[in-house]
Amino acid sequence: MASADISRRELLALALGALTLAVAMFWPLALHTGSQLPKDLGDPLAQAWQLAWGGHALVHQPGSFFQSNQFWPLRDTLAFSDALVGYAPLATLGHGPSAAVARYDVLFLVASALAFAGAYLLARELGVGVAGALVAGAAFAYAPWRLEQGGHLHILSSGAIPLALFLMLRGYRRGSWALIVGGWAAIAWQVSIGFSLGLPLLVVLTGAAVAALPWWWRRGRPRPDGRRLRATAVGLALVAVTAVVLSAPYLRVREDQPQFQRSAQTIAAYSAGPRMFLASSALNPLWGRASAGIRDSLPAVPEQTLFPGALVLLLAAAGVGWSAGWPRRLRLGLLAAAGLFAVLSLGFETGGAGRFLPYRLLYEVIPGWPGIRVPERMNTFTSLALAMLAAGGTARVLRVLGDRSAVVRAAVTGFAVGIVLLEGAGFTPGRWYPHPVAPVAPAAQAGLRGPLLHLPAAPQDNREYLLWSTDGLQPMVNGRSSLQPPFTARLLSQLGGFPDRASVARLRRLGVQTVVLHTDRTAGTRWAAWQRRPTRALGVRRTVGGGVAVYRLR
Repeated sequence: MASADISRRELLALALGALTLAVAMFWPLALHTGSQLPKDLGDPLAQAWQLAWGGHALVHQPGSFFQSNQFWPLRDTLAFSDALVGYAPLATLGHGPSAAVARYDVLFLVASALAFAGAYLLARELGVGVAGALVAGAAFAYAPWRLEQGGHLHILSSGAIPLALFLMLRGYRRGSWALIVGGWAAIAWQVSIGFSLGLPLLVVLTGAAVAALPWWWRRGRPRPDGRRLRATAVGLALVAVTAVVLSAPYLRVREDQPQFQRSAQTIAAYSAGPRMFLASSALNPLWGRASAGIRDSLPAVPEQTLFPGALVLLLAAAGVGWSAGWPRRLRLGLLAAAGLFAVLSLGFETGGAGRFLPYRLLYEVIPGWPGIRVPERMNTFTSLALAMLAAGGTARVLRVLGDRSAVVRAAVTGFAVGIVLLEGAGFTPGRWYPHPVAPVAPAAQAGLRGPLLHLPAAPQDNREYLLWSTDGLQPMVNGRSSLQPPFTARLLSQLGGFPDRASVARLRRLGVQTVVLHTDRTAGTRWAAWQRRPTRALGVRRTVGGGVAVYRLR
């Protein structure tokens, strides 16, 4: 299994091809960057804000990067979810909601392209030809389960994992200081995107190092050369510094907001058993309708459609049995990795046999692991292992073809890649991958002084307010996280009579200067009768227009 010779021409073709494929798979999103968002108007709104905040904080307040404008006046509020810190240097350009949406759209496409390129390069370094590497890239970047992750950029941004493995494997083989450090830097960057994948990646690397110790011992404890040792030391230091610096605000949040530690009951709510691997997204043209019965029985469908694709499984099975190209140890190692992470994706139940599943051990032993809410995201690693095996299976099929013409071999490769992409596609004839229009902020709320409070404050409302806050990034009480801080929940519960004397006094003591009541959203809420609530005696100035009522408290 020799290190592959990869020319600059191949790298250039890979970069252009990966980007073009991403644009095609999510067409016509590329035509509407800045006005439409992929998948839905849920988490992409909040993550577009996260990216905007990261660019703003990197330029204006790098020393207090995690003190974001949401959930004011609490601290470290960017650490209430995976913070996408690694994208901050790319988020320094542009201003306002349109730029935030465009930035998210572009990075959404780039994340898929990087996943394809990373898996391709790793497969090539493992000794697979171009055909098998193309299948590997398609199988990882467009695995069917990623369809429902379209609103989770921190999960879709997994391309640095195979890229890091490629750089490190190639670097250690060739004794290249730059490649080794580059591989560790890619790991650090993956950690900086978020701990949902970053923490499992660190655990995987630690486990691999421990597992390699017996092999190293049996070989007489050979000492690596100085160049490799120095590069490893630099890389480990880079990863350690990144992990320690970024974990600090999350540790403070765990102290301030202990409810952000996911309980065993929360993990169990996402643990639906092996049938998840038979369920595909409803968006998929091949398997969506066929797996509807299983999918409808799942309690958290967006996270639990883990079907890996029929052709990927067939090719992976062929790859396990391929002996001419790969060492037996590698094939069995990939098979074991796929199986282990598939089991980890099951999570655990709170009673019975579920107490003994491996995920429960990690939950109880690994610091920070209880903060990971969704076990099914371990499927990222299952998908990568299957993609590598599928690459080997493709190489085996082409080997069976022998000396057939280049046209036949190209046709077989094109068919395999095409079916893999079709099994992971989210569009059908006449219907593209979802790309709804981003909400536009009311003109009347532009330029208002903060701290702000927007009412009503339902979760979906808060997502929109976050996106709109990118026009100035004024501090505001509103915010969006999978769990609402108790302070914010208590405050909102006390504002049902706003504007009345008690609520205005409470907000003034807190320091809130402006309240924006979105009058087109008040039907059925505690503020439905807002027009009949006088403000003159309260010393509050109210202006109405454009779908909002703006209350200036000072």
